Amino acid sequence: MERRKLLAGLAAVSLFPTVTLASAFSPYTGPRVTRVVLYKGRRRLYLLSGTKILKKYKVGLGGVPVGHKQFEGDGKTPEGSYIIDRRNPRSQYHLSIGISYPNSRDIAYARQHGRSPGGEIFIHGRAGGHKGRGKDWTAGCIAVKDRHMEEIYMMVTTGTQIDIHP
Repeated sequence: MERRKLLAGLAAVSLFPTVTLASAFSPYTGPRVTRVVLYKGRRRLYLLSGTKILKKYKVGLGGVPVGHKQFEGDGKTPEGSYIIDRRNPRSQYHLSIGISYPNSRDIAYARQHGRSPGGEIFIHGRAGGHKGRGKDWTAGCIAVKDRHMEEIYMMVTTGTQIDIHP
């Protein structure tokens, strides 16, 4: 009987590990984050409330960090204004928040060239296993340390604007 309880407990934790993890974070009670700004060249992500910088983070980018993402598989991180449009507490990269790339302009450009614009662009953690891969190792996403992703996840809400600059 004890073995059955142990196996059931382990199965539950393995199925829902980040839900348990995400609910363990301290709720954010500071000023509302009104905008996220990324400067790709500086490798810096800023969380702002109005014009005040609340937090800043070092980031890793796509494997081809220069230029705007145009096509699926190009390894670039998008540039432009987007919206945080989803949250993933079960991300394979610790936690993640989604960016609304591609927008209608991105889709139109890719179609003009007979290509897919790609998608699934997130701000996410490193999930431990991606340490030592260099600073620009993602397929176009924005990577931060796991502990920083926990803060970002709790501070940034769906619907927040993100501006990504070269």
